[in-house]
Amino acid sequence: MAGKTQTVIVGGGLIGAFTAYFLARHGQAVTVLERSFVGAQSSGANFGNLRLQGRDPRQYPLSLRAQAIWEEFETLAGESIEYHRTGHLYIARQDDEVDKLEHHAQTARGHGLEIEMLGTAALAARYPYLGRDIRAATFCGRDATANPRLATPAVMRAARRLGAKVIEHCEVGSIGHKGGCFEIGTRTHGSFKADHLVNAAGAWGGEIAAWFGEKVPMFSAGPPQFVTEPLPYIVEPSMQMVDGSVIFRQIPRGNVIVAGYPRTASEAGSSRTLVPPAKTLSAMQTLGAIVPALGDAHVIRVWSGVEGYLLDMIPIIGPSSARDGLFHAFGCCGHGFQIAPGIGAVLCDLISTGSTQTPIEAFHIDRYRGDVTANEKIAREFDQSAAR
Repeated sequence: MAGKTQTVIVGGGLIGAFTAYFLARHGQAVTVLERSFVGAQSSGANFGNLRLQGRDPRQYPLSLRAQAIWEEFETLAGESIEYHRTGHLYIARQDDEVDKLEHHAQTARGHGLEIEMLGTAALAARYPYLGRDIRAATFCGRDATANPRLATPAVMRAARRLGAKVIEHCEVGSIGHKGGCFEIGTRTHGSFKADHLVNAAGAWGGEIAAWFGEKVPMFSAGPPQFVTEPLPYIVEPSMQMVDGSVIFRQIPRGNVIVAGYPRTASEAGSSRTLVPPAKTLSAMQTLGAIVPALGDAHVIRVWSGVEGYLLDMIPIIGPSSARDGLFHAFGCCGHGFQIAPGIGAVLCDLISTGSTQTPIEAFHIDRYRGDVTANEKIAREFDQSAAR
């Protein structure tokens, strides 16, 4: 027996790291078990967007709690994660897309965000490097970015300093419940006992939920992403087309990071997601149409991650209905980077006090006991091979 602790977290991604951080700060004994290394999958390979505008309305309380944590985390952690409050520009080129912008802006304002609507003339004056076919855009100055390759390790180091134990290259092989506690068997580090278990296993979270009879229809995919050579720094805010065809930001060093839809299905076993060259070329063409000065940039690296998706495109967060002491936090559908600190704080609330003031009822796993309607984004944002 490797040890007894209050909480075992399965998954060393950003959600697992923030959960460990908040539990350890609350004085809990916590152990994180990570099958590979901290931040190895989507937590370390995503775009790094901390976007508030355009969220699912049910996510706003959680998103706002998360953003407040992001805004102070470098001070708490004592190290840089390249957090920049750049603002975020949502861009529309078609009439129906302008309608979507207005709807997103109204929803965001209802949650207290300041959203600025910009027409063609205002965009040309403020961002003269943009293409001339853009109809409108909305700007949220509170939106930000951070470096995903730095963030998860930094959060986990902060958790360790507070007493959390983190074991990498430790794959969980079995989970049972006996004598009032969980028994977690691993392939390399013996077994663990814990009063509480957090399923933060990302794209593999559905497998753990199924061990407790809570099956959910998940699939794994990742957005094609690439980075260009360093170029003169002109694009300060993060920018995104409403149709999702391209999302991009330029870092102060000059490189432009680009992502876009449709996402690509992960390989069998969810070990990796390849990026077809045609998707890089297509995204590059769209980028050149939006910012002509970037149209001839050289792409120097291409990658993707392994993200877990659900049919309704919202995460599973909260207590299990099958086993007391089990908490789920997975299936964030590509939105996990921004909301991760909020999820960690909510799970700490639930484990430490039994309740939370942040509404998460919409994210309960019980919704999959009945029929769940597929989100309209499924067809638009994914290759048809992804939703299998």
